[in-house]
Amino acid sequence: MSYDLLLINGALLMTAYLLGSIPTGFLAGYWLQKIDIREYGSGSTGATNVLRVLGAKAAVAVLLIDLLKGAIAVGIVKLGVVQLPNVALSEDWTAWLVVLTALAAVFGHSKSVWLGFSGGKSVATSLGTLLVMTPPVALAGVAVFGMTLAASRMVSLSSLMSAIGINVFMITLNEPLPYIIFAVCAAFYVFWRHRTNIDRILAGTEPKIGQKVSS
Repeated sequence: MSYDLLLINGALLMTAYLLGSIPTGFLAGYWLQKIDIREYGSGSTGATNVLRVLGAKAAVAVLLIDLLKGAIAVGIVKLGVVQLPNVALSEDWTAWLVVLTALAAVFGHSKSVWLGFSGGKSVATSLGTLLVMTPPVALAGVAVFGMTLAASRMVSLSSLMSAIGINVFMITLNEPLPYIIFAVCAAFYVFWRHRTNIDRILAGTEPKIGQKVSS
């Protein structure tokens, strides 16, 4: 691998991480109510906690921006937005680079350099990466999320079921191996970030939409 190729790959990964690191929920709390949203609700900077603390309009804005962070990070690679003269990426390496940039964006969202490596639970940013990586799987994941939410009114459970569903659809639709590996890694990461939610779900104390999370 040439020096130029190493340089552009490293720059793409750093860009993806920094995009993911943009602390959307934290900024919404500061701009709207001059608060650190990490000190309220579940302590997350994601759209679900923003909904509980700041309301629906702020939550929708945070959700959309978090989606865009992931979509832009992957789109830069998949759509060939960044190119260097005389540097060509093979199809196989492009697929792996798409996955690496997606993982960098997801990690950046939950471990933001601007927030002392804290953040959200990476669900929206993961979905944003998938919308560009493989739209049919992403939309299927949204459908699973919506159906679970309608039945349970629990965002956390819906996120977990969507993560499982995305893996099933990746395999069923015969997506490339790098994409399947991304889905598996992202699902494990989402489950790990939802550890306390899983404990509350099993205990029957997980709050539903409109209820406050217990400390």
